[in-house]
Amino acid sequence: MEFNSYITGFTDGEGSFCVSFNFRSKFKTKIEVRPGFSISQHKRSLKILQKIHYYFGCGGIRFSARDQHYKYEVRNIRDIITKVIPHFDRFPLQSSKQKDFQLFKEICQMVYDSRHLNKDYLKLIIEKAYLMNPGGKRRYTKQELLKFMTR
Repeated sequence: MEFNSYITGFTDGEGSFCVSFNFRSKFKTKIEVRPGFSISQHKRSLKILQKIHYYFGCGGIRFSARDQHYKYEVRNIRDIITKVIPHFDRFPLQSSKQKDFQLFKEICQMVYDSRHLNKDYLKLIIEKAYLMNPGGKRRYTKQELLKFMTR
């Protein structure tokens, strides 16, 4: 039980729940929705990411030579729904990141239920995603995505 709480605390400080979007002409809505959970650490702290990776039993770890950091990341929606979200429901975040997690959880459930394939739900997903991580970097603005949907 101790490591469970440690993971939550570690995520409060070093983790991220995000939803990214890409334009994909082959998709019905022309927009791909990509939820993800990640934790980044300098290369000297790889062992803790390996322990977290083992704990969740999903995702992967990759290295960025640009900033000398490793990133543990889970992008598979089934793994997010069945492994990541239940952990944070059972061991809640204590920081403002809890709000991002709640939005992330709602979005992931919609994606898991294939609601992102419906333009009305996709608009709702975009609106919710842009309430998350207000200081984070985004490839597209909310307005660009919403405008693209009206084509």
